[in-house]
Amino acid sequence: MRRMAVLMAVAFIDMIGLMMVLPLMPLYAKSLHASPTMVGVLVASFSVAQLASSPVWGRVSDRYGRRPVLLVGLIASAIAYVVFGFANALWLLFVSRFVQGLGGGTTGVAQAYVADTMVPSERAKALGWLSAATSAGVIIGPALGSLAARAGQAGPGLLAAGLCLINVVFAWRWLPESRVLPAHTPTASGHMAPPPTPRPVKAAIWDVIQHPGRPVARMIWIYTVAMLAYTATPPIFALYLSWRFGVTAQNIGYFFVVFGVVGVLMRAVVVGWVNARLGELRTLRVGAALYGLGYALIPLAATVPQFLVVQILLPLGTALLFPATSALVSHHSSKHEFGLMLGVQQAFRGVASVIAPVLAGLAYERLGPTVPFFGCAVIIACALLLAVRVPDTAPDVVAAAAVAR
Repeated sequence: MRRMAVLMAVAFIDMIGLMMVLPLMPLYAKSLHASPTMVGVLVASFSVAQLASSPVWGRVSDRYGRRPVLLVGLIASAIAYVVFGFANALWLLFVSRFVQGLGGGTTGVAQAYVADTMVPSERAKALGWLSAATSAGVIIGPALGSLAARAGQAGPGLLAAGLCLINVVFAWRWLPESRVLPAHTPTASGHMAPPPTPRPVKAAIWDVIQHPGRPVARMIWIYTVAMLAYTATPPIFALYLSWRFGVTAQNIGYFFVVFGVVGVLMRAVVVGWVNARLGELRTLRVGAALYGLGYALIPLAATVPQFLVVQILLPLGTALLFPATSALVSHHSSKHEFGLMLGVQQAFRGVASVIAPVLAGLAYERLGPTVPFFGCAVIIACALLLAVRVPDTAPDVVAAAAVAR
């Protein structure tokens, strides 16, 4: 439990730094004469770097341990924030964003740390706690970034870098290694066999694509389909609120606070309780149903109070859906490939993060402001259909199988 508390603290501080600079990135790019299209490419460059690095980081962590990989990721983020603070050309913003994406590719490693630390039956709850910590950072980061900006353009980047370096020291001192690195084992002939090594990254990715019906691949595909909806709406959320309710920059933050607070409470308090009673698979299904319902009802909300009530369904759904899915990925993965397969999952998320915002923007512009939300409801319905087709397996059977591997 102490390890989880330290990991949550590291994730919380890391997300504060990320969210300090993220809302300012488009404004900095605009001041450097970037077009709206170029701003979109700049934002997507993070996902491209994360897509490329996530499975690699996961495989490296399976081989050499989670702790060194997490520390390298934090150091990369600190470098990215310094570059951001002193960026006086658009290409430097791209460098900052790309390096930040490389550091952000360790998300799967953090999830693998949870899989190492917690027994299978507790993983979904623990992943919910980890997600709650990052959600809390999402709430605090933007406000802290705006305050730091009063000290000048370099202020947010330098403050984020300082927090990141403090985080490195904190993790170095108090975050222990979770991965028990396998040693050579004797064979029947008496020779010492080398420890198992994870498959090459390309082989793991191709296996998920080529055999989507296998248990771990199926969970990754459910996660990826749901992530298409999750990553589609942020670019058009503010545009929709402005069009529908006349929301401005002075009051749009309240909507994000509602989303963040509900997400934190769900992940910290409710996820473990629901998972203990339903199991990961049923929790996943309930989360997908609530999430899809939220998207379907958003365009029907005629007033701000109605919208806020409907909006709550989104963090309710994501809090149940995503931690349960990641827990199931770990259950169906071999012990020596926790990091690799959770990294592959994050790589597929990266693909969704590159594709979905572009499609949502085009749908909003060409087909109408409500179409992206109805489209996301259909996407989540597809994820729910995939989840319903997964055969129910008793949690203790899954846990025993995971431990045996």
